Amino acid sequence: MRHIKQSPDFILFLTVLILLSIGIVMVFSASCYYAMFPPFNNPYYFFTRQLIYAGIGLFALFFFWHYDYQHLKKWAGCLLITALILLTAVLIPGLGVEKLGAQRWLKIGSLSFQPSELAKLCLVIFTAYGLSRYPEKVFNFWRGIFPYLLILGLAAGLILKQPDLGTTVTLAGTIFIILFVAGARIKHLAALATLGIGAVALAIWQEPYRLKRFLAFLNPEKDPAGSGWHILNSLLSLGSGGLLGTGLGQGRHSKFLYLPIREADFIFAVIGEELGFIGACLVIILFLIFIWRGFRIAITSPDPFGSLLAAGIVGGIAIQTIINIGVVTSTLPITGITLPFISFGGTSLVFTLAGVGILLNISRHTRRV
Repeated sequence: MRHIKQSPDFILFLTVLILLSIGIVMVFSASCYYAMFPPFNNPYYFFTRQLIYAGIGLFALFFFWHYDYQHLKKWAGCLLITALILLTAVLIPGLGVEKLGAQRWLKIGSLSFQPSELAKLCLVIFTAYGLSRYPEKVFNFWRGIFPYLLILGLAAGLILKQPDLGTTVTLAGTIFIILFVAGARIKHLAALATLGIGAVALAIWQEPYRLKRFLAFLNPEKDPAGSGWHILNSLLSLGSGGLLGTGLGQGRHSKFLYLPIREADFIFAVIGEELGFIGACLVIILFLIFIWRGFRIAITSPDPFGSLLAAGIVGGIAIQTIINIGVVTSTLPITGITLPFISFGGTSLVFTLAGVGILLNISRHTRRV
């Protein structure tokens, strides 16, 4: 029985608001000096845009908070088709916008839109709906799993062409989590994991810049002014923060532009430098609370669709968080992926908050434990 009037998970909501607030402050701190110079000429450039995206994202959160997640079932197919069309459109010359050697954006007025962020959420909704509709098929590889792998392969191939290996890995890992929660056989999951690792290794081997990044990850000191620059300066930023940090806005590596992409991919290094070990640990604890509350919603969901949908949303955010922090701490090879709720990045923030809104709506119907 579903309890429509039940209050949403307040702890999860509060955790997201805290992470979002930390993100807005840290984006300003990390970018204000850099944004003073051309082509921006405005120290508030990144800060104001992040505020705008946060406002749009909160609107999406509150919309899906009050939008019954069961209604997403009828939109699952349309959402998937729309996402695949947009992923194709971004690769068409003249439609897709190239930045830093990657063609991942569509231009809408003065704003940029990243279709891969929409695709992640759409694939989660579609896969959760399909597996919940025919739960018994998940035990059969060809009838229950293979159709979703084909769709995943199509979307992943389009994202990989942009190129964006980090988002591809995040998407594949998210679908893997949904299959696990749906009850897929361990031998099937083990085979998929093995193939996935092999596919990532092949993708790294085939692209010289990815191979260069991987070799730099293994030995960044070999080329400190070249391929090892990102890793070494990220670690220097983290290490120079010490226990309590240099103070908000006082980061030297970010302010003097030693740390690349400081407001986005490497913002966790800025947190470590300015807020110290304690501040970095606090951010990690907040993410752990979010993951705990999110999977609690998945476990207590009253129906399979809600359970798989919640697991997919939380799993995707968790994987992205692990990858970003792993890159910044040199635990994983460098790949361009943002830290959820915190990094500068409009499309990512909006659709992540939209996913949180769906989570909060599911939590209104969960069984109290």
